[in-house]
Amino acid sequence: MPRKPASRTEGQLQQRRVQFDWSQTPLEWIPGEPYASHFINEINMLLPAGEFWFCKLYSQALPLIRDDKLRQDVQGFVRQEAMHARAHDAAIAEYLAAHGIETESYTRRVNWLFEGPLADHPFGIKVPAPLRRQWLVFRLGLVAAIEHQTCVLGKYVLNTKTWDERGADPVMLDLLRWHGAEEVEHRCVAFDLYKHLGGTYPTRYYLMAIAFPAVMGLWAAGAAHLMQQDPRLAPKRPSALRPWIWLEWQRQSRKGLLPSLPRLMREQLRYFYPGYHPRREASTEQALAYLNSSPAAQKLAA
Repeated sequence: MPRKPASRTEGQLQQRRVQFDWSQTPLEWIPGEPYASHFINEINMLLPAGEFWFCKLYSQALPLIRDDKLRQDVQGFVRQEAMHARAHDAAIAEYLAAHGIETESYTRRVNWLFEGPLADHPFGIKVPAPLRRQWLVFRLGLVAAIEHQTCVLGKYVLNTKTWDERGADPVMLDLLRWHGAEEVEHRCVAFDLYKHLGGTYPTRYYLMAIAFPAVMGLWAAGAAHLMQQDPRLAPKRPSALRPWIWLEWQRQSRKGLLPSLPRLMREQLRYFYPGYHPRREASTEQALAYLNSSPAAQKLAA
């Protein structure tokens, strides 16, 4: 009896080389909206360390994959995630730093997360050989939970019109939509790999229970770090541990500038359905339509 295909990804994933010119992008890239601008700018600080960590884990998983199509998917995923990390790293150096924003104290904490508790040998404690595969699969399960979140956010950035209506900077919009579209395009890979290597339905519960609050907390903490450097918002004493940043997040979402936290929480619930699969979460056709028109992706493809 033929083995059921492990991959549900449509087509072949390709790395799209991109380059963004940040010289004309203002720090307040949504005019008149410093909170929303900082809140989204934060992803440039949060994502690179996580995406390089994804690449490292997936490279370790490659020898364990027994399905040729899934192996190709994982290789394409790694190439795309590496480009995402490099693009956001460049945004730190060429955009945030150019506007006088200090980022190192925050990125150092994020790097510690992946180099400490989530490292191959957490906190320098050597994982016994019989447990290394389980530790790898556990972390791949975290990636699958996070990739559900990035797919949800990818759909949001592709569909929202409010930023355009507010006159948002086109370079920042292209970065967000190029990245969001590729998250939609490769949305099945992490889940397919996790299941292929033995990830189970019950473990999805506690992995999402870890991943969702961790990502939201890191996002709010990074946004607060940026807002503390803005004289208009610093008097609010922004902090992920204080109510203001969360309440303001909701107010901004009512204006259509950010996805609301309750909406994001509802989107995560589908991950718990027994029949969940990422292929039903978004449209590959919509993602490819944007990628085929993205100014940054087309510039170097020409």
